[in-house]
Amino acid sequence: MSAIILIPARIDSTRLPGKPLADIAGKPMIAQVAARALESKVGRVIVATDSADVADAARKEGVEAFVTRGNHQSGSDRIFEALQAIDPKGEVDIVINLQGDLPTIPPADISAVLRPLDNPEVDIATLGVEITDEEEKTNPNVVKIVGVPTGDSGSRLRALYFTRATAPWGDGPLYHHVGIYAYRRAALERFVSLPAGSLETRERLEQLRALEAGMRIDAEIVQSVPLGVDTPADLEKARQMLAQKV
Repeated sequence: MSAIILIPARIDSTRLPGKPLADIAGKPMIAQVAARALESKVGRVIVATDSADVADAARKEGVEAFVTRGNHQSGSDRIFEALQAIDPKGEVDIVINLQGDLPTIPPADISAVLRPLDNPEVDIATLGVEITDEEEKTNPNVVKIVGVPTGDSGSRLRALYFTRATAPWGDGPLYHHVGIYAYRRAALERFVSLPAGSLETRERLEQLRALEAGMRIDAEIVQSVPLGVDTPADLEKARQMLAQKV
């Protein structure tokens, strides 16, 4: 099956204006994210953005870019517009939605998100990491996967729910959801056609729309949580991390 990585990037950010263009180790953040995607060797990498400046910054680093409409409600809607324009004949089978604010994500984890799709019953694949920090277990900004183990390796969960609450109750591991998705093309087409669900609205978690509609999401368990850059403090941390790598 052929796969493509689409990186949605919106120029406006309440907490960090101009976030995709923020300098990290000599490159704009969107270029750093695209570099991790290229290092994964999964397939073609394209930035989908509402900003000509972001598109230009990506192209200067040798990365493809597509300028979308500015009124999309989510990254999923943005990448779907780009996909339709880039691949109108439907030759791409799998679409990876890699958030544009994950400059430190390990390339191996990007390729790992494809593994659950080996099961033809899975519509959407994502990643999870076991939570080891006690504070994260009760932090509503850390989204948890509630799921049941599946597969022989024991490194995969079938997602039953996603929540900002501390769940499930009782003894046993909790899992941090990492916001990268691999969609079968038909699953992405269906997903963006669905209205927002009641649980999605309540939890403010887009992936619940798919579960409410009966779609199957499996999560591959990996070993590291990538730094999501949402604040100036996150940005400084990402700069330190990638400066060390350079």
